[in-house]
Amino acid sequence: MDDLAALARAARDLLPQGHGLGVTDPRAAHPAFPGETVAGVAKRQSEFRAGRHAARAALAELGLPDRPIPAGADRAPIWPLGLIGSISHSDRLCLAAVGRGRGIGVDLEPAEPLEPQIHRMILSPEDRGSEGAVISGLETRLIFSAKEAAYKAQYPLSRQLFDFQTLAVTVQGDRFEARFRRDIAPFTPQSVLQGRWAQVAGHFLCVVAL
Repeated sequence: MDDLAALARAARDLLPQGHGLGVTDPRAAHPAFPGETVAGVAKRQSEFRAGRHAARAALAELGLPDRPIPAGADRAPIWPLGLIGSISHSDRLCLAAVGRGRGIGVDLEPAEPLEPQIHRMILSPEDRGSEGAVISGLETRLIFSAKEAAYKAQYPLSRQLFDFQTLAVTVQGDRFEARFRRDIAPFTPQSVLQGRWAQVAGHFLCVVAL
């Protein structure tokens, strides 16, 4: 099984029923789609087109036609009315999920340790547990990915930017919880988002659905 097929299989296991899924290789050539533009260097444009190609594949699974998915002023995708979606990519894998729920967040990260100098930025005190355990770089990468997925899932409701310290993540087996540590309306401290994760094709894949 190649990496894209493995990613698709893992994502389907994590996503709730009723969501469309698309996977692409951001290194491949994906033609620009009318009505979509993004500024930036060639690599950024290639990643953008790959993400939108995956998103249209996800829409097709829901029986919807090709259409532009432009970026809003906040750079978030503008999805067709009644739908919500999420896109994530690494240097060699890209996926998009689209559904009709309140929010969906997917995040794909290389399963490699994060540099020690940025652990403090990512980890809240609660992420380390009640005994302040030392968290490895690989564990920090997984927590980073879980927080990214949770942030993407809640953003359509809050429309607020916030830092990694706003969420505390607890991982148990193939599931995790992301708890708010302060008010981010409509979420309050102690509001909890439920997520699932898998390790596939050398990556961590995290999914949060609301």
